[in-house]
Amino acid sequence: MTATDADADAGTGDRVDDLADRAAAARASFDPPADPPDEERALSLLREGFGPTVSLYVECRTGGDPVRFGQAEFDRLERAMNDWLELYAACYGVEIDADHTVRTAAEALLDTHDLPAVARILTGVPE
Repeated sequence: MTATDADADAGTGDRVDDLADRAAAARASFDPPADPPDEERALSLLREGFGPTVSLYVECRTGGDPVRFGQAEFDRLERAMNDWLELYAACYGVEIDADHTVRTAAEALLDTHDLPAVARILTGVPE
């Protein structure tokens, strides 16, 4: 299905809202590890947040009729993805200001099929 900004797919919009809300809540409640790295926590953030966020984009672009995101919806999706990346890096004791496109992340995921590899590519963490 193709949609305009005004009539974006409600199911997709709800999923974007859920992912964005989860990212914001994770960011608000995040306490950096006292003794980084916390690799287990970093991987958990990738599996529970970053991966589903990028996967939604891939699904909307490759599954049947492409879904066109409204600008606000797309911005929320990208902000959520970058929030997850910032939390991932913080688990290694590294502060970053992530500003990646979800398309770049999706292409890297399709190339590698490996969430940690994509996170390393986008954040440089761990070195």
